[in-house]
Amino acid sequence: MKPIYLDYNATTPLAPEVAEAMKPYLENYFGNPSSTHWYGVQTKKAVENARRQVAELINANPDEIIFTSGGSESNNFAIKGIAFAKKSQGNHIITSSVEHPAVIEVCEYLKTQGFEITYLPVDECGMVNPNDVEKAITPQTILITVMHANNEVGTIQPVQEIAKIAHAHDIIMHTDAAQSTGKIPVLVDELGVDLLSIAGHKMYGPKGIGALYIRRGVKLQKIIHGADHEQNLRAGTENILCDVGLGKACEIAAQNLKKNMQHMKEMRDLLHKKIEASGLDFRLNGHPEKRLPNTLSLSFRNVEANTVLSELTEVAASAGAACHSDQIDVSAVLEAMNVPVEYAMGTIRFSTGRFTTKEDIIQASEKIIQVIGKFQDKKVEVSQQDDAEIKLTHFTHGMGCACKIEPALLEDILKKLPIPDDPDILVGTQTSDDAAVYRINDETALVVTLDFFTPIADDPYEFGAIAAANALSDIYAMGATPLFGLNIVGFPSNRLPMSVLEKILQGAQDKAQEAGIFVIGGHTIEDTEPKYGMVVVGRVQPKKIWKNIGLKKDDVLIFTKPIGTGILSTALKRGLLDETQKDMLISSMTELNKKAANVLQNYQVHACTDVTGFGLLGHLMEMVQGSKVAVEIKADNVPILKGALEFAAGNVIPGGTLSNMKFVEDIVEWSSNISQIQKVLLCDAQTSGGLLVAVPEESAQIVLMQLHKVGIQKAEIIGKVIKTDSQHIYVT
Repeated sequence: MKPIYLDYNATTPLAPEVAEAMKPYLENYFGNPSSTHWYGVQTKKAVENARRQVAELINANPDEIIFTSGGSESNNFAIKGIAFAKKSQGNHIITSSVEHPAVIEVCEYLKTQGFEITYLPVDECGMVNPNDVEKAITPQTILITVMHANNEVGTIQPVQEIAKIAHAHDIIMHTDAAQSTGKIPVLVDELGVDLLSIAGHKMYGPKGIGALYIRRGVKLQKIIHGADHEQNLRAGTENILCDVGLGKACEIAAQNLKKNMQHMKEMRDLLHKKIEASGLDFRLNGHPEKRLPNTLSLSFRNVEANTVLSELTEVAASAGAACHSDQIDVSAVLEAMNVPVEYAMGTIRFSTGRFTTKEDIIQASEKIIQVIGKFQDKKVEVSQQDDAEIKLTHFTHGMGCACKIEPALLEDILKKLPIPDDPDILVGTQTSDDAAVYRINDETALVVTLDFFTPIADDPYEFGAIAAANALSDIYAMGATPLFGLNIVGFPSNRLPMSVLEKILQGAQDKAQEAGIFVIGGHTIEDTEPKYGMVVVGRVQPKKIWKNIGLKKDDVLIFTKPIGTGILSTALKRGLLDETQKDMLISSMTELNKKAANVLQNYQVHACTDVTGFGLLGHLMEMVQGSKVAVEIKADNVPILKGALEFAAGNVIPGGTLSNMKFVEDIVEWSSNISQIQKVLLCDAQTSGGLLVAVPEESAQIVLMQLHKVGIQKAEIIGKVIKTDSQHIYVT
C-alpha cells in the first residue's frame, strides 16, 4: 500500500492531462525550435503556445514570460539579474526572514559581491509588515523581494501593498510565487510586481521547468550566456517537453482554480478538525485566514517531527520545508515566527491537493492521532503489528553512532571535568580512547567500555547484533580479551511490542557468544525511542595495552574494514538499498574485530583505535593529536563499501558525517585532487567500524598478509606517519 500523500507543497504528481500533452514531444516531435524546417517549426509552435498558456494564467503578455529550469533558477535570475544590472544605482536589497533558500542563499551570495541585504522580521503568523518595508528603504535600495506565499506555513504576504511602496520609491519588486501559482489567483497586474517566479512541479507540471515573469521595460543582466534563446535572456536549447507540460499545467490550473481551491481547503480543514478533536497538544502555524487553502502546519508539543514521520509510514508529509526534511533543526521560518522550541521541534506540514480524498483524510488523521498520541502519553494502544513488518529505523530520528554528540561540543565539556589521579587508572579521560583501563595487579588490568545507540537496522535481531559488535570493538581495540557483557536498554513499550526487545537482546546475546562471553545482567528504562548497547568488561596485561596514542615516525597505518556504513544506513532508512546492498551493510556491521585483533597480537602495535561515530579522519585526528605527529593518507587506498560513493554523491549523508567534517577541518589538508564526495566518505560516521592500527614499517606487509589470510580481505594499508614536528593529516 502506498502512503497517503499529504505533501503537495513539496511537489505534486504530474496531472494525467499534462502527461498526455507532453507525450507527442517525447515520441514524435523532436526538432530544434531554432531550426527553420518543418521539424523545428512544430516544436517552435509548441513552445510559443506554452508561453501563451503560462501568460494567460497570471494575466501577463506572452513576451513577458521566460522559461527557466525551475523556481530556483527563476529566483536566481530575477535577483542577480536586477542586482548586477542596477549595481551602479545602488547595492541594497530588501527581503524577508521567511524566504525559501532559493532566495536567501542568492542574497547571501550577493553579500560576497558587495551588496547589502536587509532581512525583514515577521509577526507570529509569519506576515511581513509593510511599514517595516518602508522603514528599511534607503537611497541605495534597488530591489525588494518578498515571497507571495510561504512554503512552510502557507501565509500569504501583502505583496500588492509592498509593491506599491516599492514603486513609490522607484524600486523593482520581485515575488517568489512558486508555492501560490495554481493554488490561488496570481495575477501580475493586481499584485503590481515587476518580476514573478513560477515552478512547474508545484502545480501538477513536470520537474525541471519554471518560468520568470519580467514586466515589459524591466532590464536584467543575463546570467546564462550563449545563443540568443528566450529573447536573448537565457541561452540554451528549449526544453520542449517540459515547456509543453508547464503550459498545459497552467491551462488546467486556470480552468479549475476556484473548484480546486475549495476542495483543497475542505480537505485541509477536515484534517485540522479531526486532529483538534483528538485532544493532542499542538498549535497552528501561519495566518488563520490569509493562508494557502491547502497548507496545514501544526506544531505538536514535546515531540520530534522526524521521529514521528519515520514511524508514520502510512502518511507522506514533511517536517518543516520539504527541502530540509532530513534535518531536525528548527527552521528559520519557525524561528522568525518565535514558535516556542517545545512546539517548533514537533512541526509537521500537511498539504492537500487536487487528488486528496475525504477517505484519505479520515485514514490519515487516525494514523496521525495514533502515532503522536503515543509520544504525548495519550491513551493509545500499541498496534498489533507483526514483528516482521516493523522497521526499527522508523522509530528514531537518528541512527547508530551517527547519533553521537558533535565531537567539538563533547570535547568542550570534557575539558572542564577534573582528571582522576589514581595511579591504577592506566587509561582514562586523559586520552581519547573509548575504553577505560584499571590495573588490578602487575599481571592484570580490567578494560571497561560502554556503548549504546539508536537502531541502525530495521530488523531487531540485527540491531542487537550490531550494537553488541560495536561495543565489543572497544575491547579489541585496546588489545584486550572480553570477559562478559551487560545490557543497557531504553525502550518505548507504548510504541513497540515487547517481542521486539526480546529479539534485540537475542541478537546481542548471540553476538556475545560468538565473542566467547556471556551477557550476565543489565539495566532498562522507558524511553521515547529504542536504544540498545552494552557494557563490556575485558582483561589485558598492563604492559600490553594498545592506546590510540603512540604513533612513531614511519609507522604504517592499516585499516581493517571498509567505510561507508553511515551513508548506507541513511540510504537503508530511506528505503534506497536493495537486498544485496542491505545484506552487505549488515554483514560489515555485525562482523567482530576479533580475528583482526588476534592477528595483531602477534606483532608490535604502536597505536590502535576502532573507527566509529567520529569517522575515519575524526578518530585519526585523535591519534595524531595525542601522538603529536603528522600522517599522510592515500584516499584511494581506503576501502569503501560498494554503493557508498554513489549515495554520497546523491546527498544521502547523515548529519553526524557533516559534523565530523567540520570537526577535522583545522587539522586536515586536502590535496587538490580530492573531491567533496571523497571528503564526505573519509568523515562518514561509522558504526561497528574496523580497527585503525599503526605498526612498524618493516612488519606492515606481513601483518596485512596475515589479516587477509584469516579472512579480513578488505584490510588495506592506507597511509603512514611522515613527520613528528607537526600535527596534521595530509590526504592525497
